[in-house]
Amino acid sequence: QVQLVESGGGLVQAGGSLRLSCAASGRTFSASTMGWFRQAPGKEREFVAAISWNTGSTAYADSVKGRFTISRDNAKNTVYLQMNSLKPEDTAVYSCAASYGVRGYIPKVTRSYDYWGQGTQVTVSS
Repeated sequence: QVQLVESGGGLVQAGGSLRLSCAASGRTFSASTMGWFRQAPGKEREFVAAISWNTGSTAYADSVKGRFTISRDNAKNTVYLQMNSLKPEDTAVYSCAASYGVRGYIPKVTRSYDYWGQGTQVTVSS
């Protein structure tokens, strides 16, 4: 089993910044990809960003490109999501996820991810 624990959420004003962390533990960590997803009230969970553990390649949703940056620290088994220029529409529960599939691309759909964290609330006030 793999445990994923998110932290770093909170309340911030529009234009502000937050950095989310996702610490992984448990099974020897050999996930191929780590992703961040978010779910706002009344909406479906949506892809935000993802990173390949081995290559460091990244992918972003169009809505966050240029504002969010995903990174990883392999030694700490931790993935980060730096969120800048936050907008009220970024308000959601943010969850990290681990994918063990072997692919030639970074998956952006929830069904491609095998383990999920509990999520951390991000609220952006206007």
